[in-house]
Amino acid sequence: MVALTISANDFPENEAMSISRTTRLTCLALLATVALPVFATPPNIDNPIVLQRADPWIVHDDESGCYWFIGTAAEFDRIEIRHACRLNDLKLAEPKVVWRMRESGPMSANIWAPELHRIDGAWYIYFAAGDVAKRFSIRMYVLSNPNDDPMSGEWKEEGQIETPWDSFSLDATSFEHRGKRYLSWAQMDEDRSYNSALLIAEMESPTRIKQDVAVISEPLLEWERLGYKVNEGAAVIIRNGKVFMAYSASATDHRYAMGLLWADENADLMDPASWNKLPEPVFTTEKSLGRYGPGHSSFTVAEDGVTDLLIYHARDYRDLKGTPLTDPNRHARARYLYWDENGFPDFRPAEAD
Repeated sequence: MVALTISANDFPENEAMSISRTTRLTCLALLATVALPVFATPPNIDNPIVLQRADPWIVHDDESGCYWFIGTAAEFDRIEIRHACRLNDLKLAEPKVVWRMRESGPMSANIWAPELHRIDGAWYIYFAAGDVAKRFSIRMYVLSNPNDDPMSGEWKEEGQIETPWDSFSLDATSFEHRGKRYLSWAQMDEDRSYNSALLIAEMESPTRIKQDVAVISEPLLEWERLGYKVNEGAAVIIRNGKVFMAYSASATDHRYAMGLLWADENADLMDPASWNKLPEPVFTTEKSLGRYGPGHSSFTVAEDGVTDLLIYHARDYRDLKGTPLTDPNRHARARYLYWDENGFPDFRPAEAD
């Protein structure tokens, strides 16, 4: 951040200016509290920021200004973290493997969508995993590490996140609002009428949820049901008096796209009626830009510590080399996030990163 220096002499006193000295000094007091970004022109982002890493999640360290990056390894067999103090250096950073899948049983296949969170002085990784004998018996799990540096110390398996019914579940994300910590995730309904909807619950601890859960979004719109009936990959950003939740929908090929939910910051987040949904996707495939199937996003800030960034994955071609899961080329990307006059995120899908 840089200070804004201004003096009373910057306000000329003449007849053409009908502003009193008292008013001018009041303006000065207000201006003195304004903080400006370090850069007037945001630096270019060298995309992709990390190759072959889907479901990207970035933690910005407010003290050091550096970044921790985590995402799905293309082999689906491990969890690794990388660290850099410039966004553009993440692709060059040496990843540290912090956990590998088991040989059998739970957590032995399809290690997906890890997220790194700092909660109450400890680190937690939420991730999804299957069983090598039942590869798509996907459930949510937690690792913990009390070390200040998530790339050091021991990561402990904390077990499965238990939900009121047992079914395909993944993409756990955690956020705090008004003194309460929440978990949001994607899960198949009990009747198996769709692949996944978005749910929310308050947390008893960083590894357990309260069993009063709410379904806040189901894949009922046409664009959410292409290939698969999916709502998944939630990410929360709280701005301008609202709790925004970006999410992704449909099959993980060129049809994958992002939607947006929101609730008033004073609303009961456990009440499904508090949540609103835009009827159309907010970020989609754009052939002219070579962007296919963007989604599974997260939010962080730029190197000035202020400017909002959208982090997401996408491919740069349409025709897959294999299946959506065997084609490894979902790359992590970043772009500046803008805000419209109504205080909503403006994803500007027709613009390049």
